[in-house]
Amino acid sequence: MRTGVIAKKLGMSRLWNEEGASIPVTVLQLDEVQVTAVRTMEKDGYVAVQLGAGKAKVNRTSKAQRGHFAKASVEPKKKLVEFRVAEDAVLEPGDILQADHFLVGQKVDVTGTTIGRGFAGVMKRHNFGGLRATHGVSVSHRSHGSTGQRQDPGRVFKGKKMAGHMGAVRVTTQNLTVMSTDVARGLIMVSGNVPGHEGIWVLVNDAVKVARPADVPYPASVKKPSADAVPAAEAPAAEPVGEDVNKD
Repeated sequence: MRTGVIAKKLGMSRLWNEEGASIPVTVLQLDEVQVTAVRTMEKDGYVAVQLGAGKAKVNRTSKAQRGHFAKASVEPKKKLVEFRVAEDAVLEPGDILQADHFLVGQKVDVTGTTIGRGFAGVMKRHNFGGLRATHGVSVSHRSHGSTGQRQDPGRVFKGKKMAGHMGAVRVTTQNLTVMSTDVARGLIMVSGNVPGHEGIWVLVNDAVKVARPADVPYPASVKKPSADAVPAAEAPAAEPVGEDVNKD
């Protein structure tokens, strides 16, 4: 089991196959996805890698977080996620994951938070057909109808599909196909749609229901950080301004 990646949903586009057919795809971007910490069995009781994505402002990062990022020699990150991995798939802090971590044609699972729709009726929320448009029905055309039975059982069963809050839940879309990757721009294009609105952070993992291709990069497709990269560490104390009155 190898690590997944954190990606930002940029929106939808389309690609054309060899037959000229249009294929709708969702464009995902890897925004400086780096390893910020490593969890080991000896120290933490489980094996995982912590990834960070995006660039956060130093003045909006707490002192504890700045120390955490400085320990890994990385810039402050907007999003942090842990991925459980096998013991032979542990990465080094500071490693940068690339878009070719996934191969074209590979199946992946994408996890995100769906768009919130607020309070919705049953026709929108559960695709109910509604009541008849005539023959005695008034005002209740979009209602759900009966909710229960008679005196026995005398209650509404749990899980009954009714009107209520719709969306804003964590959803995993499985078995999406990677249609194209762009390492230079950090783009991954997957077939179909991905839960969430544009700009949301999503998690991309190897599909759990389909065997991983044998030639995928293992443990990951990484790029080592450059030697001249300077991490954002603790801000130095300001020098006193003016003459020191206590100086002899």
